[in-house]
Amino acid sequence: MMFYLPSPEDLKQARKRLGITQEELARMAGVSQSLIARIESGSVDPRLSTLRKIINALGEFDRSKICAKDIMFSPVISVSTKEPVRKAISLMEKKGISQLPVVDEGRLVGSLSEGTIMKRLSEGKDVFDKTVGDLMEESFPTVNPSTSIDVVRHLIICGNPAVLVVDKGEIVGIITKIDLISAYKK
Repeated sequence: MMFYLPSPEDLKQARKRLGITQEELARMAGVSQSLIARIESGSVDPRLSTLRKIINALGEFDRSKICAKDIMFSPVISVSTKEPVRKAISLMEKKGISQLPVVDEGRLVGSLSEGTIMKRLSEGKDVFDKTVGDLMEESFPTVNPSTSIDVVRHLIICGNPAVLVVDKGEIVGIITKIDLISAYKK
């Protein structure tokens, strides 16, 4: 197996692309600024462990600049409280999604998920002829478009299946677990 090690110039370009100084990178990586300068100039070959710290610091800084608007899915598919659950299920199947925000007259009022539907079915309850309003649960949490990816990650890790992105009172996007995973994969 072959590993790619970045050249001194690669590291310098990555740092500049992120708009951070040698001093900021050094602080994030836990090394001295003079070591960063010597590595970037090619006058010293860093230990692999030091190189790993620098690369991780660059990656963390890059991810910290990602915000909700960068990873959200839009347009948001939603249902109203008056729609039959049967129609919501068909919409989920057709669009390949597992949860829906519930919106009435432009206002977020709740959510409906596959998990909720499955739970009701396992309890022996008929759900297909009910309305979405009969089954809906709490709304997904909302964030603004500039909210950091770390805040979104926290909301999802705390058990929320999705996070809605709201700008000036309007739902402009949705972020699910797979959107978040994909953002970290990049």
